[in-house]
Amino acid sequence: MNAKDSDRRGFLKVAALAGSALLVGACGSSGAANGGNATNANTAKTAVPGAKDEKEVTPIEDLMREHGVLRRALFVFSEAAVVLPNNPSANWIDALQKSAKLFRAFGEDYHERQLEEQYIFPLIRQKSVNGPAGSYPDILTQQHNRGREITDYILAATAAGKVAANAGELAKALQGFVRMYIAHASHEDTIVFPAWKDLITAEEYDKLGDKFEDIEKAQFGEDGFEDAVKQILEIETSVGLADISKFTPAAPPPVK
Repeated sequence: MNAKDSDRRGFLKVAALAGSALLVGACGSSGAANGGNATNANTAKTAVPGAKDEKEVTPIEDLMREHGVLRRALFVFSEAAVVLPNNPSANWIDALQKSAKLFRAFGEDYHERQLEEQYIFPLIRQKSVNGPAGSYPDILTQQHNRGREITDYILAATAAGKVAANAGELAKALQGFVRMYIAHASHEDTIVFPAWKDLITAEEYDKLGDKFEDIEKAQFGEDGFEDAVKQILEIETSVGLADISKFTPAAPPPVK
């Protein structure tokens, strides 16, 4: 080997070592930027300006989970309608009164008045008059008003902690309310809310999510949904409705 070849091989060896060092350094820098573990990698990901929390509640999800709370209150109503004619205990009357108050505050004064009637129905009326959802806002508003009348009646009928002579009429009113709202909420979830979402841009939809959250905090102080879930669970527990396994029906008999 001559001196020229020796110098050339020495240069290549040094270059290779330098390249390896750069590669390791780059990997180390990447690991440091990401914290070298999954937790810090997630932190780096969420630190991107303008990035949204992947678990953020969307406007329609918010509306539909609120319907879930209201459906649970409706279930209390439907069960109360069954026991009312049989001289129910005081805790049933108390549960009915509390359910009506929850439905008034969380359903009628917040969900219906401040969200649906302020942001959902007006846009459907304005932009979807000839669409499949176009006829719904007026019907749904009428049902909101009728529901408020029935809620007033429930609160008045249970105010004294008993419902003697009014039991039959109250049971009938509860059954009518439940029947109406089951249809009402299911059509909102499957027709009205999707139609409303299609009428706005992704940016508008995102901003309304923040707006809905602001309204909820202004109305209830913090997380109205979490508080409503806690309230309805306490009501269900007081009358033995918290364990949903008991509502699983028996297997049907063989067809003859």
